[in-house]
Amino acid sequence: MYARSTTVHGDPKNLDDGMLYIHDKVMPAVQQMDGCVGMSMLADRESGRCIITTSWSDAEAVRASADAVRPMRERASQIFGGSTEVAEWEVSVMHRRHETGDGAAAQVTWTHGDPAAMDELIDAFRMTVVPRMEERPGFCSVSLMTDRKSGRAVTAVTYESRAAMETSRDAGAAMREEFLRSMNRDATETASFDVVLAHLRVPETV
Repeated sequence: MYARSTTVHGDPKNLDDGMLYIHDKVMPAVQQMDGCVGMSMLADRESGRCIITTSWSDAEAVRASADAVRPMRERASQIFGGSTEVAEWEVSVMHRRHETGDGAAAQVTWTHGDPAAMDELIDAFRMTVVPRMEERPGFCSVSLMTDRKSGRAVTAVTYESRAAMETSRDAGAAMREEFLRSMNRDATETASFDVVLAHLRVPETV
């Protein structure tokens, strides 16, 4: 499974209009494209940053959809009133305890390390991080997406509410630091978001 993420650095006052455009126009169009599995959207209302992620059955479907989604991305940038960044990923790990509901929140961490150690990272994530996430109150799902060429990776942990996410913040930070140290990886950023759309129908990989 593969994914394309578009990060929009928008104007907070335009967030509602932008989210409406993604929900009403972009999502129906993208879901009709060959190989599309689903779509999700995370939003930070204070900063105006949003992450729209589409999931795809294979790398060819990602490439084939590029031209079709470009005009929608440009229009979204206009509505949100900001710039966009695009990244493509392999969905290496996906585990759900249950589906995400209204009021859910997500903590996202971007990391970087040796590209040659990516298989080791994925195996260790499955064996050590996923079981420990199951112990967290309010835990919904966890995913690991990777870019094997660059050594970049991104982890998203979804909770049933922002309160549940805040309750796990300290324990999560300690576990994250321990895991990244053991993998000789660096965290470039950790950020929190509201889950606006949760239709990323990637199958379980654990």
